[in-house]
Amino acid sequence: MIELLLWFAWSVVLIDIATILALIFFENREPQSVLAWLLLVLIFPVGGFVIYLLFGFKYFKTREFRLKTTRDQAVLDRVRKGQEVGVPDETEMTLGTLAADTDLARMLWANSAAFLSAGNQVDVFTSGAAKFDALFEAIDGAKKHIHLEYYILRNDALGERLVQALERKAREGVEVRLLYDDLGNNIPRLRYRHLTALGARVSGFYRALVPSIGLRVNYRNHRKIAVIDGTVGFVGGFNIGNEYLGLGPLGAWRDTAVRIRGAAVRSLQLRFVLDWNYATGEGLGLGPAYFWPSTPVGTASIQVVSGGPDTTNNPPREQYVKMVNSAKRTFYLQTPYFIPDPSVLTALRLAALSGVDVRIMIPTRGDHPFVHWASLSYVGELLSAGVRGFSYDAGFLHAKTATVDDFATSIGSANWDLRSFKWNFETNAVIYDAKLSEAYRRIFEDDMTRCTEITMESYAHRSRLTQFRESISRLFSAAI
Repeated sequence: MIELLLWFAWSVVLIDIATILALIFFENREPQSVLAWLLLVLIFPVGGFVIYLLFGFKYFKTREFRLKTTRDQAVLDRVRKGQEVGVPDETEMTLGTLAADTDLARMLWANSAAFLSAGNQVDVFTSGAAKFDALFEAIDGAKKHIHLEYYILRNDALGERLVQALERKAREGVEVRLLYDDLGNNIPRLRYRHLTALGARVSGFYRALVPSIGLRVNYRNHRKIAVIDGTVGFVGGFNIGNEYLGLGPLGAWRDTAVRIRGAAVRSLQLRFVLDWNYATGEGLGLGPAYFWPSTPVGTASIQVVSGGPDTTNNPPREQYVKMVNSAKRTFYLQTPYFIPDPSVLTALRLAALSGVDVRIMIPTRGDHPFVHWASLSYVGELLSAGVRGFSYDAGFLHAKTATVDDFATSIGSANWDLRSFKWNFETNAVIYDAKLSEAYRRIFEDDMTRCTEITMESYAHRSRLTQFRESISRLFSAAI
């Protein structure tokens, strides 16, 4: 018995050593992330190692996405050179139409080939009912093709409504492609068989090694994109499920998405095609079948910014930092998860100290307690710099938005947390339109009427238990 215990103890030590060696010698991590993982492994030798394999090990990232990186970059390089006629680069021409500072747009173009397109019409949705009515209306009116890319598809009434709508269009001869994240989707694969029998194409992204056992919890496709006939696009925070209609355990649901008509739809289409080709190997081209010529239908200029573990420097994170640094008067952000890295935290602090009206809104009730307590700690840290914090009381806040100076507004899938900055594939629409930005600022201010402000006084008087929860959650948040 003693020998068995000794063998077990030595095995644990060897596992710990192997983990530490992997952390230090084989992975290029930030120092705070290394320290957090080391602490977790030392405190919980066996459990910490298992958690590290599930959430922290990065070797498979390099191997899995090297090919995607190479292929995507080759396509983007051809577009930059004007060799893909279906996706013309309008960046330089459109820059001249922007009324305010163009530094943000130039950076996003140089950093991630986020083409700047003018003449777009944008409609904002802040309720699930309105967003899904618009989405199903577009699907029902499709004549050529339907391309959908979603992180979560629930096996519930809304998920079933979507599958049935796609089946109807497939019967009509419309091309249907549905790309879901293999971990986020819980509609049984058997349910898709009838849809595929009708000619639709359905695929999972980064599939689990064993079906129904999702051990690959990192590198998820967190995007929410829909493109109908190449003329209408949707992007934002809504997945497909009853909870996004306010019918889940969290109750009322506050989110944001946009419907885009105009040239920027081609950028959403490009993102879908790149992800679809990686997941399926189908080899969809960038020709006129999916990329139609566009005429101006509105006043908004748009860049679609995408990033993930297949990019060296995550573009959505750098987009957020640049937006904060560009602010002269106001910067309002909404996010369900606020775990910024040092660059984002510093940018927000310096903006507030420079006199910018910085406001951060997070949910009062989080869906992940660990992340919620860590978020509170980061908001609390910024209060002394003059940042105003708000907790949304009227349900769960899931919107991922940022508005700067009534000039630019970002609406998409990327949260202000390390998971969106490092591990997940994300897409935002950066919209340059003074009227829309002013309108969204007013939406934010209306949301404030349903918030409790987190003041320095209230934060200082939080309970000892809350302080303990924040400290523990923040300590290990750097590891994820």
